Parts: sequence; C-alpha cells; structure tokens
Amino acid sequence: MNLDNVTAVREMDPDNMLDRIAELPQQCRDAWLAAQELDVPGDHGDIEQVVVLGMGGSAIGGALLKGLVEDDCTVPISVVRGYELPAFVEGADTLVVASSYSGNTEETLSSFRKALERGAKATAITTGGKLGDLAAEHDLPIVTFEYDAQPRAALGFSFTLLLGLFTHLGLVRDFSDDVEEAAAVMEAWQEEIALAVPTEENEAKQLARSLAGRLPVVYGAGFLTAAANRWKTQFNENAKHWAFFEQLPELNHNAVVGFGLPEVVRENAVVLMLRSNHDYPRVQVRWDVTEELLEREGVDVETVEGRGESALAQMLSVIHFGDYVSYYLTMLNGVDPTPVETIAFLKRRLANGGR
Repeated sequence: MNLDNVTAVREMDPDNMLDRIAELPQQCRDAWLAAQELDVPGDHGDIEQVVVLGMGGSAIGGALLKGLVEDDCTVPISVVRGYELPAFVEGADTLVVASSYSGNTEETLSSFRKALERGAKATAITTGGKLGDLAAEHDLPIVTFEYDAQPRAALGFSFTLLLGLFTHLGLVRDFSDDVEEAAAVMEAWQEEIALAVPTEENEAKQLARSLAGRLPVVYGAGFLTAAANRWKTQFNENAKHWAFFEQLPELNHNAVVGFGLPEVVRENAVVLMLRSNHDYPRVQVRWDVTEELLEREGVDVETVEGRGESALAQMLSVIHFGDYVSYYLTMLNGVDPTPVETIAFLKRRLANGGR
C-alpha cells in the first residue's frame, strides 16, 4: 500500500475510521462542554473511594483518568475490568461508575449489578443499552452521549466525561484550560501527520512503515502507562496486529533480563517509548539506561514524546499520534480498520454458552 495514495487508502476505509480519529480533539471539547451540565447529586462526591467499571475502549478512559489525577485526587481510584467486584465495595462510601459505550457489556453489567446490591453510590456513562435501562430502573444519575462509531473511537467522550464528572463532584481541580490546550495541541500535530501529508514529511507514516511485519512493544511510565495500553489496543483492533505494552519502572525488574532471547523476537520487535518531561526524575534516567540496554541487544527503539505543557495535553497528544500510526499500519496490513470480527465471533459463541 502506498500511504500517499489518498484514494486507495479511503477505499480501504469504508466506515471512515480516519475521520473518527481526526475528531478526537473536538470530541474532547464537546464532552467537556457537556460535562458542565452534568446532573449528578453533589453528595456523590462525599465518598472514600471510586471504582470505575469497564472493558476495552471504555475501560481505557478510567485508566487514563487514574494515571492523570491519582497524585492529586482526594480519594483512591480503582479500575475494574471483569465480572467481579472487589470486596471493599460495600455501602455508600464508594462511588461506582460503570462505563460502557453500548451499555451492553456483560462484564460491566455483572459488576455494576453487584455494586447496586451492596448499596454503593452509582452512576453510568453510556450511549444507552441495558446499562442505561438499569440506571433508569434504579433512578440513578446517568451521563449519556451520542456518537456513532466503534467504542475505541469514542475515547474523547469516555475519558473526558469521566474527568468532567470528577471535577463536578469536587474530587479534582478544574481542567478546563488543560482540555483546551490538549485539543489545540492535537489539532496542530494532526496537521503534520494527516493523510494528505506525504510520507517523507509524515512521522506517523514513517513509524508505521518501521512497524510493518514486526512486533510493537509499547513502553509507558506513570500517567502515560494507560496511553501505552491504548497504543497496544489500537494496533490490535485497527491494524489486526500483535502488540504488547509494558510499564516503567516495573519492566526494569524483569523484562530487561529477557531482551536477548528468543532471537526471532529480538530481531523483529520494535520498542516504542512514550516519554514525557513530567516523568519522575529517576524514571527519566531509567528511560535512558533502558534504551541503552535495548540497543546493546540489537533491539530497535523509537521514542515518542508528548507535546504541550500540561500532562493532559501530553497524554492526549501521544494517544492521538498513536491512533494515526495504528491507522497507517492498518493500511500497510491491507485490512479494514473498523470491523472487529473476532470479537463479534467471541460474543456469538458466549451467547450460545461457548458452543
């Protein structure tokens, strides 16, 4: 695939995933504006902890929020991806936020029902579905939005609405200026990596070419750990491509020992380091030494740094750049970015008891 052949690329993207990626900055603005009108009782902020329930693209919003605000938030935040609910969720001192784009995610519905049984304060972020019905049945406050796309393409809503909810409840500071900066930074970077920009001038296309036929392993630290996870899942879902992610400094205590073997992985892996000047000073040193270790073993390394001043701008700009990289890798793989047939197959089998 010639990534500079706009017509050919568009033909492989009949559902316009590229347009959804380009809309992320405006999504964040729209979601933040909508969050200012949230109708959630103030006593929902009178809690000792928050648990965000979600899977896939919806869960990422919770993970991003946790990484961004946990050093300043007045209560601890947990993200639950699964059917069960931690035993510590018991009574009204916990706020449980269920996030499901469709409203029909079975794991989220299961854990949300348990939260209601245990008397937790609860709300939901969704476009509707069974989750919306369940919230209405229990007369719960609900944060709804409309956006016709795959759940992973609605990150601007699932994350920013959650951030707005935390602000509304007084759990974090006002992020209005940061949201606007992030949107502006994303739009500026987008001009450099858009489809119309030729490969020789386009960093996202160049990076995608370096990943074609190879194994991306994405490294993140601190508030960019969830961004690394986002890169991994975008490679999986958009490009239908193997990928993994790791967290610094934890990987310095195990993964570094395995850089050399097996040779077939070492020779075909590409480590993508998502770095920020907001990273803890000792983590900055670890980045440099880890890169040196990788290069010593002959493993290719690429570094991507967030843009902007605020942590939010750097986090979202790194994510937005990664979305473009995943899209161009999709084109190089010769696949349609939107469908996720294997997930649909899995859901059909689950609906039939695994048969």
